[in-house]
Amino acid sequence: MTNLIGYARVSTKDQNPQYQEHELRKAGAGRVFVDHGDSSRVRDRPQWLACLDYMRDGDTLLVHRLDRLSGEWHLFQMITELEERGINIRSLTEPVVDTTSPMGKAFFGIVAVFAQLRIDTIRENTKAGLAHARAHGRVGGRPTVMTDERRQLARQLHAEGKTFTDIGRSLGVSRTTAAKLVREEAPLQAAA
Repeated sequence: MTNLIGYARVSTKDQNPQYQEHELRKAGAGRVFVDHGDSSRVRDRPQWLACLDYMRDGDTLLVHRLDRLSGEWHLFQMITELEERGINIRSLTEPVVDTTSPMGKAFFGIVAVFAQLRIDTIRENTKAGLAHARAHGRVGGRPTVMTDERRQLARQLHAEGKTFTDIGRSLGVSRTTAAKLVREEAPLQAAA
């Protein structure tokens, strides 16, 4: 027997998910999981995790819109994972997204291919850009604020018996950074 399970999400605590929940129940969802104030970028939302745990092979997940599940980066991965578990997906406002039908599965497959192409292209362009920057002497990352003088001060404070926490406070850095500065063998390179 196929169960219809609903999932609703609102991004802020001020928003009200009642409309989504009403529409999901009207479409036949026997159980609806609702996350309040959780971003689509967060995968480990409490009610989403409970929903995943609740669903079984053959169930159909109903959502008002696909963006309620996830942001675009993880959406197709999530849908693929659900498909692998034998869980179908149906969107109430995007009728072409219905993996219970052959046409819906085909459409999802086409969209997933283009989404993966976009991700791979962005990744490839980023790697090429970083390689070009390195070839021209530019190194990515945040430039260091630590100078040789500040490192010497950190070592001096440590020699005076100050803790790494105290040294960090004096230099405006974390305890861990203070410990690294004191223990470093080679001098820091000046920021480019």
